[in-house]
Amino acid sequence: MTVRTDWSRDEVAALFVLPFGELMWRAQAVHREWHAPGEVQLCTLLSIKTGGCPEDCGYCSQSAHAETGLKAEKLMDVDAVLASAAEAKAAGSQRFCMGAAWRNPKDRDMDAIVRMVEGVRGMGMETCMTLGMLSGDQARRLADAGLDYYNHNIDTSPENYGNVITTRTFQDRLDTLEQVRAAGINVCCGGIVGMGETRADRVGFVHALATLPRHPESVPVNALVPVKGTVLGDMLADTPLARIDDIEFVRTVAAARITMPKSMVRLSAGRESMSEAVQALCFMAGANSIFTGDKLLTTGNRGDSADAALFEKLGLAPLAGEEPARVCEAAE
Repeated sequence: MTVRTDWSRDEVAALFVLPFGELMWRAQAVHREWHAPGEVQLCTLLSIKTGGCPEDCGYCSQSAHAETGLKAEKLMDVDAVLASAAEAKAAGSQRFCMGAAWRNPKDRDMDAIVRMVEGVRGMGMETCMTLGMLSGDQARRLADAGLDYYNHNIDTSPENYGNVITTRTFQDRLDTLEQVRAAGINVCCGGIVGMGETRADRVGFVHALATLPRHPESVPVNALVPVKGTVLGDMLADTPLARIDDIEFVRTVAAARITMPKSMVRLSAGRESMSEAVQALCFMAGANSIFTGDKLLTTGNRGDSADAALFEKLGLAPLAGEEPARVCEAAE
């Protein structure tokens, strides 16, 4: 099975309109070609710098433009971050993701960021960071520290992007992804559905990722968690659009799996409101990574005990233990 980066929008759109059983069969076939079908990677996400972000992302409670009552905090102490990572590893997490509410990191913060990466990686866990836009020098410092993945989501389709965020452009996102690739760091890039977008936007979102010169090694698919005080939270909280149709969400996961066969497809935010049956369908559609724990940055998550019970019901197991993936070869 070949990995394509030349998908047309019509081809992606055709996946979304397949009979559901056919779509699931195709997604399962692709998934089994490239991944262990009964294994799911367990990841933990920690907010290492919360609130006060100058960006105006309409979904985000950490935006300085939102009125959520969330107080801006300073960057966490390195030792506190490493203690949280050790707890996550003890609970079974294989990947530790660190997020900071910045438009871009300041150079003065990079020494502490580097120590966090080195410390977590020294525990034998995969490392991921999301810090906003990066300069080339910053990306190279993270690569030298051994960072495995850098997360920088495109959020939605190029056409819908301006309806969600106005303080940066879609191209700004792509520029940072290029810096990450050039430094030799694996890319984690996905987005959010259920923001009032159309199916055409969901097609455009998957198409934009599937036609990157190299697919993201990790593709998080989030369902919007409407937060009161955010633009989208106030707009959608009391409407049927606040929660994407379950089958449409599964279709989005399946389309991501089919078009990006080698990628880890992560079932991310929004799981707290999903039934076990919907999550089971997402795993059948090719999702093979989740965030564990009770919290994702500032919103709730299902918790370790609920996940363990679900895994037992479905016969799933944590991804077989391996050494953290080394950074990918730098772009030529």
